[in-house]
Amino acid sequence: AEKHAGVSCVTASMDDIHFEEAARVGQIITIKAKVNRAFKTSMEVGIKVTVQDVLTNVEKIVSGAYATYVAKPVGAAKIELEPVKLLSTEDHLEHTLATERRRIRLGYEQVFRNLVQESNKEGDYCDTFEEEDAVSTDFTHVQSTELVQPPHANHHGNTFGGQIMAWMETVASISASRLCHSYPILKSVNMFKFWGPSVVGDRLVFNAIVNNTFQNSVEVGVRVEAYNCEEWIKDQARHINSAFLIFNAVNDKGELLTFPRIKP
Repeated sequence: AEKHAGVSCVTASMDDIHFEEAARVGQIITIKAKVNRAFKTSMEVGIKVTVQDVLTNVEKIVSGAYATYVAKPVGAAKIELEPVKLLSTEDHLEHTLATERRRIRLGYEQVFRNLVQESNKEGDYCDTFEEEDAVSTDFTHVQSTELVQPPHANHHGNTFGGQIMAWMETVASISASRLCHSYPILKSVNMFKFWGPSVVGDRLVFNAIVNNTFQNSVEVGVRVEAYNCEEWIKDQARHINSAFLIFNAVNDKGELLTFPRIKP
């Protein structure tokens, strides 16, 4: 992203992160990234992760994702990006799909806003929910606090997005495990949004809770809030990240486990 912009960039969001294969100790990981399309002040970067087994030499896809970056301005002026040079048929296809992914992402955000507004009008849903053997979502709530230290941050002092995602996965995994009584397997991360930065010295508070179960999978919502020293004393949080993580779980035979229904 910085190579294309010619200046420093910050991550705005991560979309469609899917995990096809597990990477293990002793395997060789290759990460490839390229700019698919530059919009006026933002760009989409496609990321592909593969793993190679040193014994069999077999290469498999571990994960793929699409990240949206914005160029970090110098002063008050916004930086307008140059168009991407398309060299291959694959480049042209990704260039077209990037526009469609951007449209879908913005559409999702509007749909979510509308749903929240409608739910606020309808009142308390929990009073009308009736299902036997449903597990209360309170049982799945997990909270964790992390202190951002220099190894957790980039050369600007901003917390690595990957570090935040790793912490989010940890609390989400614990939340999901309270339903399946096994080790949940992360399958995808949806709508991973950066609402604001955090820096070295910040305290990050992670709250995870199961939103819903779908027989063999579960969605866990995670919200991240940041505090500097003054904000911590005054209890004034900055909402910096949100994401929805999808897990499934298997037994010792590799069979998918069924998750119980939950009561919001």
